[in-house]
Order: sequence, then C-alpha cells, then structure tokens
Amino acid sequence: MTEFVDFVLTEVAPALNQGLVASLELILPSAFFGVLIGLTAGALRVYGSPLVRRLTDTYVSLFRGTPLVVQLYFWYFALPYVHVGEFALVLSPFAACVLGFSLCSGAYQSEYVRGGLLSIRKGQLKAAQALGMTAFQAVTRIVLPQAIRRAFPGCGNEIIYLIKYSSLASIITVNELTGIGRGIAKATFKNTETYLVVGLYYLALVTVATLALRWAERRFSIPGFEYQEE
Repeated sequence: MTEFVDFVLTEVAPALNQGLVASLELILPSAFFGVLIGLTAGALRVYGSPLVRRLTDTYVSLFRGTPLVVQLYFWYFALPYVHVGEFALVLSPFAACVLGFSLCSGAYQSEYVRGGLLSIRKGQLKAAQALGMTAFQAVTRIVLPQAIRRAFPGCGNEIIYLIKYSSLASIITVNELTGIGRGIAKATFKNTETYLVVGLYYLALVTVATLALRWAERRFSIPGFEYQEE
C-alpha cells in the first residue's frame, strides 16, 4: 500500500494534474459551443423554413449517426487533404478536438432543445403575437426560456458525456488525462495503478459537474415544477 501511495504521489499525480488542465481546456469551450450549437440547431429545426429544417436535420443525423472517433479522424487527418483551390485547412490537434466535440455534442443537445420547444403549447406563441410581438420576439422571450429549462436535464447529461468522451482526444495526440495516463502506464508497466487513478480523476470531474448542474437545475427551474428531493 505504501508503494502504491508513493507511486501515485511522486509519478502519477503530478503528470495527471497537467493532463487535467488540458482536459478542462478541451471540455469547457466544447461544452459552451455545444450548448450554443444545440440551442441554435434545435430552434431552427422547429421554427426554421423547410429548407433550413432539412439542412439542420441532415447535420444532426450526420453527427449522431457516425462515431465520434471517425469524426475526430476526419477533422485532424482527412480535412487537410480536402483542397479548396490551392488552400487546405489544417487544424491543430486541440482545434480538431474542440471542433469535433462541439459539433457532436451540439447535434445531441439540439434533440433535447427541440423536444423542449415542442412541449410548449402553441397558444403561448399565438398569444404573444396577438400582443404585438414578432415571431422572433415571441420565440426568444416567451417560448425558448421555458424550453431551455425543460431541456436542461438532458443537456446537462450530454455535458457529463462530453467529460467522459473527451478521453478520445488522446487518439489524435492531445496529451490530456487519458493520453498522459497511457504514457505513464507504458513507461512503468503499472497499468492497474495508473488507470485506477485516471478513472478517479474522471469520477471527480463528473461528480463536480453533476453537483453544479443539479444546483443550476434547481436555481432555474420552472415555477411550479421545482426539483424535488427524493
């Protein structure tokens, strides 16, 4: 036991702390852009023109229907070979991960937002327009705030998933928690001890995120539909 503790404190923890910073640098912007994309795509899928709805449905089907690993490989390895004239877009590993995570997360989050929007009675939209609001004002000021609150548990759950599948960043050379843990395991041959600690790091991240999301869910709950403690 003493040997395990010494190994964790001297070799594993210092390196994984650096990996933790890298993971957070991936997760935070990806979560932000994922929510933003999800809100936009979800609203367009409900209130957009037929062409816009078709395009956003295609986006969602594409990113929900293909593995995230394949998407990351495309953004990092395949995209540089797609030439527009003389130009090719080459992304850094970090940029490819944030782009891939954001687009994939946004596709899933748009489903929750779409469901939230469809759960709001159409009479509210008509009543707002009868009071002189434009359709855009009615959606953004009346319908969307309610829909976001109803979609919040699902969107929060997608953020939890994002924390866990951020570990895939290591496959395109980003040294986040999993990548650094793999390097330590290969160098020391202590796979059990290393991956046990890596798992605990992810568990801690998910636990903190879950508590924060539960607080936010209570804070912004719809009056009359407050979060109920079991």
